[in-house]
Amino acid sequence: MTAAYTEALSPLSPGPSHELVHVVRGRRSGLAITIAVHSTALGPAAGGCRIAHYPSPAAATADALRLAAAMTEKNALAGLDHGGGKTVVALPTAIRPTGAERTALLHDVGDAIASLGGRYIAGPDVGSSPADMSVIGERTPHVCCRPVEAGGSGDSSRHTALGTLAALGAVADETFGSPELAGRTFGVIGLGAVGAHVARLLSRAGARLVVTDTDPAARGLAEEVGADWVDPDDVLAAEADILVPAALGGLLTARTVPLLRCAAVAGPANNQLDEPATARLLAARGILWAPDVVVSAGGVIHATGVELRGETEEQLAERLSGIAGTLRRVFRRARTDRTTPADAASELARERVHRAAPHRPHCASDGTGELTT
Repeated sequence: MTAAYTEALSPLSPGPSHELVHVVRGRRSGLAITIAVHSTALGPAAGGCRIAHYPSPAAATADALRLAAAMTEKNALAGLDHGGGKTVVALPTAIRPTGAERTALLHDVGDAIASLGGRYIAGPDVGSSPADMSVIGERTPHVCCRPVEAGGSGDSSRHTALGTLAALGAVADETFGSPELAGRTFGVIGLGAVGAHVARLLSRAGARLVVTDTDPAARGLAEEVGADWVDPDDVLAAEADILVPAALGGLLTARTVPLLRCAAVAGPANNQLDEPATARLLAARGILWAPDVVVSAGGVIHATGVELRGETEEQLAERLSGIAGTLRRVFRRARTDRTTPADAASELARERVHRAAPHRPHCASDGTGELTT
């Protein structure tokens, strides 16, 4: 199975607006690999490589399209000169390949990325790691987040968490009139790589924590940070000032929104809304939602800053703290336009992409951080 097609529609326009969707079956692994490039108006598309089980190849492709479009918004709102893209590998079962099988799969991914000639730059996502980026990097230079010892920027989870903390200050300010986190109660859903960092940062800031995870072993972290543990099935109804989704997406739905007992929702989990209409359900209940494309941008900001722009730690820290300013701008636009933060964020991203689209030629990265046309 090999297919590729392009659609010459404007970035972020309604409907199938992706510039390119490339679907191949890996010649070594036999697995379906989808690379979706949503936009390169701002520069080469950047987005993670997701390796996960899907019920069908069509479901995997649909996820790639959705995630790539979200990456365009994320990169645009973060002020990065990158468009949005995503790789999705569809596993036939929930068991992820290891050893030689994993190497074969990652080399297939690398070949698929290389075939796009720098139009898309990959990084880690669900099911992949910095070490995997090194293996993919054996087949293409268009990859970020290799381990630090291999010359890359390493694990991005800490930087995603730092960006999330900055965002939570802006959310607290918008909701309660002060960015102070101490004394506030946060419900952290998911204590994986990013969620664990977020929980520790909030604990150090003096916040009260209610946490959960599907892995019972995460109770150890709850004890470490002095958090109350709740069952995953009960966390949405737990009382909290701000709910912090830090696991997989799709958490907020027409069924779950009525269960919420919080004033705001803001977390690094991608694609938290199951559909756009859910943003209006949250607004109707008076619950402030911070768009995840803004909250979760710390990882891509750090990775591209280190590996593609050569920024200093001071410059990167300023960019991460700037996530709070971006959120405030989103909230102001939502108030001015009398719309939801979701719509406001999309409109701000669309404006930046459209300003760039008529003036910038297609750009590719040569793997050194320099852009070539």
